[in-house]
Parts: sequence; structure tokens; C-alpha cells
Amino acid sequence: MLTNEFMAEDCTHLFKSAYENRYTWGSDFLGYTGNCSWTDGEREIKGSFCLGKDLKVTVTEIDDEEIHKAISAQLWEVAIHRVRRSFEQTHGKNTFTFGDTNEIGSEILVGGKNEGDKYRVKNNVVTMVYRHIHGNLIIILTKEVTHTGHGYLSKSYSSQYLDPISKKSLKEKSFYKDNFVALADGGHWVLESRYIHQESLDGLIINKQVFSFSDLKSLKSKNN
Repeated sequence: MLTNEFMAEDCTHLFKSAYENRYTWGSDFLGYTGNCSWTDGEREIKGSFCLGKDLKVTVTEIDDEEIHKAISAQLWEVAIHRVRRSFEQTHGKNTFTFGDTNEIGSEILVGGKNEGDKYRVKNNVVTMVYRHIHGNLIIILTKEVTHTGHGYLSKSYSSQYLDPISKKSLKEKSFYKDNFVALADGGHWVLESRYIHQESLDGLIINKQVFSFSDLKSLKSKNN
């Protein structure tokens, strides 16, 4: 019979393996540029962008402040999750124990610094994130991933913000469908398109948006 100590070690190993299986950019990432567009099915707005090595996003040729901000936010949100941080840097002050197992995966209960957070892992993929962030509770469920050969990227997933006390939804649940491509010069995988929608309480699809990115090219080193 396994002791609690060995079970904790197995749990930590399982979660660490899935964490390290996420796709991230290495130190050779220099940034990239391209064209961008946004549409809600009625309007379409086009421009161009540059995402630098420092992950700073610059969007040009778009005067609509709301759309300008939305495109910048999507590029930055994807980029910030590509930053490579070791498991020890992110979770070194946490402990992990197994919860239940269901069709989504094995439950990982977090203790220590981030006590109360939870994850689920299946097939070396983090399929659920249940985290307390900035006074809110966010739940992310991943249904489908893209395997790059150097780690996975979430492809089809949902996110929901809840009140951490009452567990009541603070806004409509959002559903995402992401497509990624590898840059021809550099090989880093970047976002090609993102489809987002919410569902109303009676199940209607609302607030549809599509962000598209094309003519994607790596920035070159100043030494080249």
C-alpha cells in the first residue's frame, strides 16, 4: 500500500510532467510581425502588428480604440503563456495531492502558497485549471490541444469567472478555438486565428469574434 508521502511524490511528478509538456518559446525567440484582422460577422477591421522579444505588442492602422485594444490583448495573452518558467519557479512553494478522477482527468489539489487551487491532468495535458486570481475564481477547461512536437498548445477550451465565495458566475462563459502555425523562419509556433463566443443563459451563441493573423514573419537579430 502506498504511503501518503509516495502518493504526493507521484502526484507532483504527474503534474510537473504535464506542466513541462506545455509549449513555450525559448530564449531564441526574437518576436514577429504580421497582418491582423477582427470581425464580428458584420464588421471587419484590418491592420498590422509587431510583437517584440519583450512581448510588447504594437498594433497599427486601426483607429477603433476598442478593437485596437482587443487585438493587442489577444496577442499579449497568448505570448505571456509562452514564457518559459521552470516548475520550481511557478510551483516551488506549493504541494500537491490527488483528488478524484473523472473523464476530464486526475484531480490535483494544491496546498501551500496557492492552497485552494486545483488542476486536472490527462494524457500529459493540463485539462483543467481552477485558480484564484486577483480576487476572482477562474476555471479553464481544455477539450482539444495542438501537438507541436515540442509541447502542446490549447486548441479548444472554455473559461469562466466565478465569485470565489458564492461560486456564482460573474459573466458569461467564454468558448475559444485557437489555430497555431509554425513560423517559416525560426520555427516558433504562433497564433494564426482565435474564435471566441459566449453563450447566454438560454444557450444562444452571442458576442462572436474572430481574430486572424497572417503574413507572419520572425523579427531578425540585429546581428544578422
